[in-house]
Amino acid sequence: MGYAARDRFNAMYGDRRLIFNDQENQRRVDVFLDIFEMCHTLNLKERLLIEGSTIPPADILATKLQIVQIDPKDYKDLVAILLDHEVGSSDDGMINGKYLAKVCSADWGIYKTIMMNLGRLAGLMSDFQLGEDDGRMVEARIKNLGKMIEDEPKSLKWRMRARIGERVVWYRLPEADKEVVDSRMPGSEPIKHG
Repeated sequence: MGYAARDRFNAMYGDRRLIFNDQENQRRVDVFLDIFEMCHTLNLKERLLIEGSTIPPADILATKLQIVQIDPKDYKDLVAILLDHEVGSSDDGMINGKYLAKVCSADWGIYKTIMMNLGRLAGLMSDFQLGEDDGRMVEARIKNLGKMIEDEPKSLKWRMRARIGERVVWYRLPEADKEVVDSRMPGSEPIKHG
């Protein structure tokens, strides 16, 4: 398909993440192996078995909501996910709010970032060109998810970290990375995947 491995990156991080670039079309594919690590860490190993070919909507939503320096494209993605999936307590074609609430109840940092982004998204809803009914539906889903997260009993570790609050940074900022970078070793040929 024209993709070449980013040799240096893949050699350094290949046990958990791989990047492949299509220089000609300026496309990039990130492959995370069991663990999604960006601003926060999400262990998706068991979650990969639920859908078969992708992760469930709750995990897709979490990969967006965990971004600390979130941008307009990510907000659009969040609205699209919330527009297409109701929030419930299973992975059966919906956003599993119960699962996300459990993830947040174990880790104050991811809780803080997800709740911060849900609040920001709710405040931006008038910026999206949604019909009145769709806008209300997405707002209700944001509110429902936030309530599920707030209502979930928090772990002792969560409560202890919450006492420290924002005085200590609760996230990592991923290294800046160009969208598509040719990082093959000099003289190496692209790896052909067939």
